[in-house]
Amino acid sequence: MPERGEEGLSQTPTAPPRRLPGARVLVTGAGGFIASHLIEHLVTIGVRVRAFVRHRSDGHPGLLRTLPAAVFDAIEIIAGDIRDPSAVAAAVRGMEYVFHLAAEVSIPYSQLNPRESVSVNVEGTLNLLEALRQHEIARLVHTSTSEVYGTATRPRISESHPICGQSPYAASKIAADQLVESYVRSFDIRAITVRPFNTYGPRQTVRAVIPTIVSQALRGGPLVLGALEPTRDFTFVTDTVRGLVRGAETEDENIGKVFNLGTGSDVSIRALGELICSKVGCEWAVSQSPDRVRPGPSEVMRLCSDNREARERLGWVPEISLSDGLDRVIEAMRRVQ
Repeated sequence: MPERGEEGLSQTPTAPPRRLPGARVLVTGAGGFIASHLIEHLVTIGVRVRAFVRHRSDGHPGLLRTLPAAVFDAIEIIAGDIRDPSAVAAAVRGMEYVFHLAAEVSIPYSQLNPRESVSVNVEGTLNLLEALRQHEIARLVHTSTSEVYGTATRPRISESHPICGQSPYAASKIAADQLVESYVRSFDIRAITVRPFNTYGPRQTVRAVIPTIVSQALRGGPLVLGALEPTRDFTFVTDTVRGLVRGAETEDENIGKVFNLGTGSDVSIRALGELICSKVGCEWAVSQSPDRVRPGPSEVMRLCSDNREARERLGWVPEISLSDGLDRVIEAMRRVQ
């Protein structure tokens, strides 16, 4: 396995109390990749889900349309704009838990349109926090990103690692994280923040590196990629979803804390591509496209999580290996090609 990093801790996690089944839960950014998997899980365990999706003129709810019919029919869908305070306030009303995943997540797009990234990620988070001041909830789970750390200055990144906005996207998420912390301290908002490390899995857009490589490999290559040297800690989407749920169920002593959701191992993009090609049966041949390369100082060269806080405080342990996760992605993408 072309991975680097120490093995995860062997400690036995302590399961948090189960509170979500039967609860009224809002998910923002509900039409997105991680949110669609989260909502599918929540409905399966008996949660009453309100899905806040970005309004589109055709009324399309994004990836929620890919969910099984029984799951889709169980969701209350509200369309709006996270930048609209009145729409956000209406979505929050009557909810007990909130998972905040609404964001402009594309790093290249943030470099082309930084103002929109800041508007969605910072102003949108502010609108949600203001709405929560008017509606008491059991828990807000705010979704951050490992990109806020920038290039690692130590082998594994803990939550105390310095933050560094190496892209407008990262800077906007840092600002959103700080807003959440300030509202916890100033207004007693009951929030925790989770920082997923490079979540992947079925339904992910091909603009992400794993589906990009898989789609090109399934066509027989050659691959056209960006930088091959950076390393990433890839976490399968069902593990990320379990981390989000654990955050909602966590004890009050964890209010205001930040938790990394990563496997604790990293792999280079080159080694990742080689592994995928070996699984697909495609010859490893790659060329570098300047359109896929981030500006030098903005490239985050290494991300590898220290997940001890999530293990010890949330009872969260990643379950899906990179090899098994890639097999699931490849199988899913074969079915649609």
